[in-house]
Amino acid sequence: MNRNVGALDRGLRVVLGIVLIALVFVGPQAPWGWIGVIPLGTALVGFCPAYRLLGICTSAKQKEQS
Repeated sequence: MNRNVGALDRGLRVVLGIVLIALVFVGPQAPWGWIGVIPLGTALVGFCPAYRLLGICTSAKQKEQS
């Protein structure tokens, strides 16, 4: 599994994941907020399966190798 998520992308995913998970406890308290685990997980791992399928890479190391 090669990393395909860059630093800025990872930061945005962490923020989005935390906000979505926070919606479970605060605000509308909707259970769909648990979907925030997905962007949070992909940010922590540095790999996004959807990016692989679409051929997207925001990682600086991968761009240099191409």
